[in-house]
Amino acid sequence: MRALTEAEVRASFVNADADELRVMEMPHDFVLIDWDYLDFFAWRDPSAGRRGYVLTQHDGEVSGIVLRASDPGRARSGMCNICHTLQPGNQVALFSARLAGEGGARGDSVGTYICTDLSCHENVRLAHPLAPNEVLAPGQVDLRLDGTRRRMESFVGRVRQRA
Repeated sequence: MRALTEAEVRASFVNADADELRVMEMPHDFVLIDWDYLDFFAWRDPSAGRRGYVLTQHDGEVSGIVLRASDPGRARSGMCNICHTLQPGNQVALFSARLAGEGGARGDSVGTYICTDLSCHENVRLAHPLAPNEVLAPGQVDLRLDGTRRRMESFVGRVRQRA
């Protein structure tokens, strides 16, 4: 992603109203972000436990959405629909996003299961242990990175296109 200022981040949201943008808190380490490393930028609001934010870049345009998290599961494991990482049940939650435009004004939303800490771009970069007879094919990590980016862009696109 290209580097963004706080003003650019706030201006990029397609499904947020003025009050949501006013109370939005940036991550504490915002000035230290390595933008070249990110496939997308996501964070949980430090002051509002169930609110999260995602920014994606597609064809040079940055789009942001506001997310609302449900309570994570408790007993069973779950899979994140963005990074396809199997997690303990309390580390995956249903996140919903109000649609942009008229649909959002009516209260329409879309949702998907995402890692509760919104760290999908980091999860796919972690080296997972291989079985003794398993060999990591060249480029396999790159496929996971590309898939994660495409799935997040697709989710953000679903919020945008319903405007």
